[in-house]
Amino acid sequence: MKRLSLIIILFPLFTNGQKKILTLEEAIATALQNNYNILLAKNDSTSAAIDNSYKNAAFIPRLNGNIGTVWNFNDQKQILSDNSKRESKGLRSNNITAQLALNWTLFDGLKMFATRDKVEEYVKLGELGIKNQIVNTVASIITNYSNIVRQKQQLKAIEEQMSLNQERVKLAQYKLDIGMGTKPDVLQGKVDLNAQKAAQLKQQTLITQLKEDLNQLMNVQLNTMYEVSDSIPINENILLGDIQASVETNNPSLLIAQKNIDIAGLTLKERKAERFPTVSFNSIYNFNRNRNHKVLNTFSTLYNRTKGPNFGFTTSIPILNNLNTKRLIQQAQLDIKYQQLVYDNQRSLINLSVINAFKDYEQQKKALALEEENILLAKENVDITFQIYKLGATTYIQLREAQKSLEDAYNRLISARYNTKLAETELLRLKGDLVK
Repeated sequence: MKRLSLIIILFPLFTNGQKKILTLEEAIATALQNNYNILLAKNDSTSAAIDNSYKNAAFIPRLNGNIGTVWNFNDQKQILSDNSKRESKGLRSNNITAQLALNWTLFDGLKMFATRDKVEEYVKLGELGIKNQIVNTVASIITNYSNIVRQKQQLKAIEEQMSLNQERVKLAQYKLDIGMGTKPDVLQGKVDLNAQKAAQLKQQTLITQLKEDLNQLMNVQLNTMYEVSDSIPINENILLGDIQASVETNNPSLLIAQKNIDIAGLTLKERKAERFPTVSFNSIYNFNRNRNHKVLNTFSTLYNRTKGPNFGFTTSIPILNNLNTKRLIQQAQLDIKYQQLVYDNQRSLINLSVINAFKDYEQQKKALALEEENILLAKENVDITFQIYKLGATTYIQLREAQKSLEDAYNRLISARYNTKLAETELLRLKGDLVK
């Protein structure tokens, strides 16, 4: 398989017991070395490569050697034409045979050439299988890693809300102490704070579980601890035309479907070749030695040896084989049509997926821009409302509403970033451009 341009880096997850930041590139590199599905795909490709190393075997003569020996212990009785009788027991003889046989197929309707080309196509199919598995694995790594970052951002938003709630509880308690507040405001603040603490614990557990999923994808030891980055980078410059122009030449699924058509075509050539005669060159070197220790007739030999080469040509002409060759040709022709239909269907589905993914990508980019504006407004609103609440010019309920708006704005913003990344990843996966 052609060497991937991605540099494989072994990532040390620990340094002196301290957690390190695991970057997305390092997670991908680790998975490309260790992921079980990729290793299985490579194993299948290696099997095809072994077959390919013997692709020219059909052009090479077959040479076989045979050797054997036989010891005979016989009783013999003869009645001759003059009615005389001869009889003896325990006649011993020894026969040694050796043979070196060569068979070389000179012409088989060009079937050997089709078989050679077919083996080469299977190697390419194996390489495409590896690429397809790599692309899908990288997409899974990006999705999982981005989800961890997303939940980490969600945790940070929860902790920011906790800080606001702590300040709100202190302020409510202070107003109660000086006779300007009410007990329900203090109690509600504590309830809201406890709810945030529970959400924090739940979020921390979710992040741990997602990291274990990522460990499994990278095939590293479970419970391996590390931190991830704080942001999700977004490529906002993907063009639909670029994706559509590259799908048929880069998408692994389409390339695999096209390769199956090529293999089916070579299978048809093999079947058609069976209609033609097969011409072979044959050569045999024989050695035969027979030794009789005792004979009944004087004209019988006590020792006989023959040796020497023999050679010639054999032509096998197919005349009738129950129409089996015709049946196989028809089956091969149907398989080509079937593989072509699979390709056309796959191409149609992928083109539809590209259009839908690009629409989702564009919509998510717009939503992200809107939510980035909303978060600034929500933060400013909370700051103003909190300051007014300190002065006693607004109600506790209005402050809670402002906080709830900020919480919702964070949730939408974080989801918009993650969804935009998913749409971007899906587009690049369909293009086959996640790994070059």
